Amino acid sequence: MSFKPHGKHLVAGAWVSGETTFSSEPAEGPSHTFSVGTPALVDQACQMAEQAFLSFGYSTRADRAAFLNAIADEIEKRGDAITEIGCQETGLPQARLEGERGRTTGQLRMFASHIMAADYLDRRHDAALPDRQPLPRPDIKMVQRPIGPVAVFGASNFPLAFSTAGGDTAAALAAGCPVVVKGHSAHPGTGEIVAEAIHAAIVSCGVHPGVFSLIQGGKRDVGTALVQHPLINAVGFTGSLAGGRALFDLCAQRENPIPFFGELGSVNPMFLLPAALRDRGGEMAAGWAGSLTMGAGQFCTNPGIAVVMDGPDADAFTDAALKALEPMGAQTMLTDGIAAAYRAGRDRVAGSAGVQEILTSVCDMRNATPYLYATTGKDWLANEALGEEVFGPLGLIVRVKDADEMRQVAASLQGQLTCTLHLDAEDSELGQSLMPILERKAGRILANGFPTGVEVCDTMVHGGPYPASTNFGHTSVGTLSIRRFLRPVSYQNIPDDLLPGDLRP
Repeated sequence: MSFKPHGKHLVAGAWVSGETTFSSEPAEGPSHTFSVGTPALVDQACQMAEQAFLSFGYSTRADRAAFLNAIADEIEKRGDAITEIGCQETGLPQARLEGERGRTTGQLRMFASHIMAADYLDRRHDAALPDRQPLPRPDIKMVQRPIGPVAVFGASNFPLAFSTAGGDTAAALAAGCPVVVKGHSAHPGTGEIVAEAIHAAIVSCGVHPGVFSLIQGGKRDVGTALVQHPLINAVGFTGSLAGGRALFDLCAQRENPIPFFGELGSVNPMFLLPAALRDRGGEMAAGWAGSLTMGAGQFCTNPGIAVVMDGPDADAFTDAALKALEPMGAQTMLTDGIAAAYRAGRDRVAGSAGVQEILTSVCDMRNATPYLYATTGKDWLANEALGEEVFGPLGLIVRVKDADEMRQVAASLQGQLTCTLHLDAEDSELGQSLMPILERKAGRILANGFPTGVEVCDTMVHGGPYPASTNFGHTSVGTLSIRRFLRPVSYQNIPDDLLPGDLRP
């Protein structure tokens, strides 16, 4: 049975209409009408989130784990309907949406298991030493505690895994933090049906309804009201550099500044070292083309830059990449705005000094076709704009003259989500010289692979130095991401019956 959205906000257990509406702009299928969010609704959601924190923030890990698993169950019950409206709204293929739904429920269940294991609490105890000289030591215990209500902004390119019940929401709820989600207008129907799943889990588990709210639509005033609300203690965001930086500045300008955990994008450069380029250039070119165009290039880990040593092997790699990209047709992008931004990025790269066109095509409306360009290491180093992300299937080959210039290109990079080395045994010395540079540039370094595809696990880091993310000490994927919504608290000489449950004997 098809899902027909009712177009309302979910505010602390109540479905609420607004005075004004907007219409969705699906890639295919019917458009639907949704209420537009307001600062007043944001205030109501935040007030109720604070009320919910008084119980949810002090709930047991077992109760929160059961709640996370219940959300996953409710999402799975609605699986076919979620896929249908998600495909309509975004233009993403069915297999992609089904895989992303599995990742979303998997994240929820992963955090349920993670908090039950209790390692994340980092519990510590320095027992009292009353006879220590020259001064006695008090009894001190320490544990990680939830920070309070959290704001989450849905992402355009991941309607499930980075949106309403995505990684930020799952991590915050696992920590014990209520969540207010600002839904993305690119997929409001998908956001609504997932919110219905969360609401059903709230009811079945008897959780305070203020633990989750979804505010749809709204202009800049809604986002501003959310990040500057005095009851919001942190913000999770995945999106553009411009949008993220604006929200980051708002968080910093508050009377009580709060952390803004923004994942803002990356060009994810690959360094193809000489022996690997000589022996596997064609294979790497085909793999790059597949990674570059996957999902119309709309992944934050899309590898947009390939750095190679100039020469015949670079020529062969370029030819192979061209051959692999030429047959690929137009793909539907997530929104008209993203498609327009892609064309603007193409024009910026194509119009840069020293850039050679390898593959050009025509794309318009909401479609994207691949583009391939080449430049020299010298021209790259002279033009910082070439290192800016183009969100879509556009690749740039940077041909450096020698190993020293390759290291210079690496050193010139801004912060990245990923950097990749393609190397064989003969390339070990050059690889070793690049590693200290790349470690300072990226949150994840790969060898002989492609960065599209982010494993959700304990060891994953999806973040990096600015502008890849606004806080390089954290990640938005994997179990470590829960630490964004916790803070350590010490308890000195506190009686056991006053301690948090996780510290009691």
